[in-house]
Amino acid sequence: MTTTLQRIGFMQGRLSALVDGRIQAFPWNEWREEFPRAKALGLTRMEWTIDQERLRENPLTTEPGQRGILALSRENGVRIPSLTGDCFMQAPFWKVDAVERDALVADLDLLIAACSRIGIEFVVIPLVDNGKIERESESDTLKRVLLARHESLATRNIKIVFESDLPPRELARFMEAFPADVFGVNYDSGNSASLGYESDEEIGAYAPRILNVHVKDRIRGGTTVPLGTGNADLAKTIRLIERSGYKGQYILQTARAADGDHAGALAKYRDMTVRWVEDAVR
Repeated sequence: MTTTLQRIGFMQGRLSALVDGRIQAFPWNEWREEFPRAKALGLTRMEWTIDQERLRENPLTTEPGQRGILALSRENGVRIPSLTGDCFMQAPFWKVDAVERDALVADLDLLIAACSRIGIEFVVIPLVDNGKIERESESDTLKRVLLARHESLATRNIKIVFESDLPPRELARFMEAFPADVFGVNYDSGNSASLGYESDEEIGAYAPRILNVHVKDRIRGGTTVPLGTGNADLAKTIRLIERSGYKGQYILQTARAADGDHAGALAKYRDMTVRWVEDAVR
């Protein structure tokens, strides 16, 4: 179990109380405590989250904050290999005019530099909900801005991973514009279940591009629910992902505990995911 457990991480905030009733938000009051809480659960990976609001106050983007993160990371044996940029979904630089875009692209550059200092390798850009690409001009802007940073990302060993709601073949086609050394896909089992996509078709279409996996369950057309109670066939999906040659991490982006015992819920989901991965590699 130990080596499998080392591949399981959690979305920052899942070991804190809800912020303003939201399932996911940066846990301003408890972010430091999440490191020892993760250690107590045997979790060695955390995916950082960052919102557009107060982005430049987030500990990730300030020098004292970065020192604090690295110290907590060392003390508790909890690495931060990835970042979910909810800020990009809340304020997508590909959907605004040129004046506003400059400020948002400056935020992107700030985050890339910050990730480099912390050792974050994967930056998740959600092309869903408010970040969904709805016209060709948006797609063109996204490509132009990100491809211009290809060399800088490669030098810093940072990869951009897209979370998308595109159907499997369309997503595979979309990815063709982005070089595979620096750009990939964040596979989200819950989003796929909600959209009614078949995991065989998804994995068949773009398995080599999957660089990060979010473990989540959702009702078809609906919201996030506890693992095993929605439409995501996680045992099958993880088996397909593992057999495609994926060696990366699984991040628990799971439903929140109704009774407030967030650590207890995460421990249960941790064990379920470990079992699915181990069954897949047998």
